Formats: sequence, C-alpha cells, structure tokens
Amino acid sequence: MCPNCRAFITTDDKVCPYCDLRLEARAVDKRTPADVLGGLIPHARFTTMMILLVNAGMYIATVLYSMHSDRGGGMDIDVQTLLDFGAKYAPFIFAGQWWRLITAGFLHAGLLHIGMNMWVLFDLGVQVEETYGTSRYLVFYFVSTVCGYLASCWWAPSTPSIGASAGLFGLIGAMIALGIRDRSAYGAMVRSVYTRWALYGLALGILPSFFGVSFMDNAAHIGGITSGFVVAYLAGTPRFSRALETVWRAAAGIAMGLTLLAFVDMFLWLTSRTR
Repeated sequence: MCPNCRAFITTDDKVCPYCDLRLEARAVDKRTPADVLGGLIPHARFTTMMILLVNAGMYIATVLYSMHSDRGGGMDIDVQTLLDFGAKYAPFIFAGQWWRLITAGFLHAGLLHIGMNMWVLFDLGVQVEETYGTSRYLVFYFVSTVCGYLASCWWAPSTPSIGASAGLFGLIGAMIALGIRDRSAYGAMVRSVYTRWALYGLALGILPSFFGVSFMDNAAHIGGITSGFVVAYLAGTPRFSRALETVWRAAAGIAMGLTLLAFVDMFLWLTSRTR
C-alpha cells in the first residue's frame, strides 16, 4: 500500500502510479512493530490492537483492585475504584488533575461496557487508520477523548464519567468529515454510513433520558464527535508533503507522550492514596 495515497501497488513499483510518490527501495522489507511480534497481530490492526490492549489491561487492573478492596469486581466496577484510576470528575480536574481527561477514556464499568466499545473500536479504528494514516488516527482519538470529557465537565461536573466512547465518536466524526470533503460516490457512501452510525449512537444515549433513564455520557459523545469532525476536516487525508506528514507524526508523538504522562500521574496519585 502506498504510504501517501493508500492505493494498492506492487512491490516492484519505484514510483506510485497514482500519486507519483517516489518509494523507498524494498520498503516492504522494513520491520514494523507488528513484525516484532512475529506477525501475531495483523499490521492493518496493530495500532487499534494496542489501544484495545491498554483498555483491557486497565479493566483487569480495576477488577483486581476492586476485589482486593472488597468493593466488588467482576461484571461491575465500583465508582470509587474508577475515581481512583482516573475517571472524569470535574472537581478533581479543576483542582489540577488534568490527566483524568485522558485516563477516563481507557476505563470501563463492566464487561458489557468494555465489550461493546472494543467491538466498535476493532472495526472503526482500522477504517480510520487506513483512510487517514496512523499519525492522524492517533491525534483524532486523543483530541476527541480530551474534548469529549471537557464537554462532560461543563455539562455534568459532579457526575463521574468513563469509557472509550468519546474517542470512538471522534473517529465517527472523522469519517463523516471524509465523506463531506470527498465529493465522489465513495464520499457520499461514507458520509451516509457514518452519519447513520452517529445518529444511532446519539439516539441510544439521548432517547432513554426522556424516560428518566440516563446511563450514557451524551455530552462526551457530542464533544467527541464534534472535535473529531473539526480536526479531521482541517487535516484532510495524507498527501505528498513530507513537511506536513512530519508535523502530523510530531503531533501523534505529543499525543502519545501526554497519554503516557497521564498514566504516570494517575499511578503516582493512586499509590499515594494506598500508602
């Protein structure tokens, strides 16, 4: 696959026949992170699988912590455990615990919660990465998670909130942006499919509230899809510009660095509470 336009090419091509990008010699022989794992994870899903594994690891950690503290565990994680591991809670965030805007996106309250979100991520993440490239994919996911929980802080400051859905809605917004920018029949199809995804997802969260039932963070969903759409619309898909792609790789590096720092701060805060 051409690293610029994502078109399928042969291993003998020296120049992409679709976008005229000069290809590095034997680029297909370069080892990727997926190769290091012996091909256990398909390269097309590697980034998505890494995000999925972090979510699964955090869920297992919260289960064990909750069971050890005699507050529950298994299917449902208690609120205090989720707060200890970095759930969104506006009073704590406004007091300086900024990292909750990130860590909240990797926490889940039960098997059904994480199962549904990871099922969507498994399919949606690959589509976004193949369309926009790994760097943009990581930036979209990071920005929509943070913006989603910022919106949640504004809408429901006293209510704890967790889940990957803010980032997932951001990825849906990114695909809708693609459909709007691309005026072809393919763009119309993408726009139609992912607009339905967005409507179904938002309806699933909003309609129960009319009957006094509220189990989803609608503000985080709206904040996530809005920010994902805006960033993706401005970003566009990869084009032949080494300088621009360098910028996006740097942005992805910053996003991963901030995510790592958020987990470090969460761990330090958690250990300080358990001493």
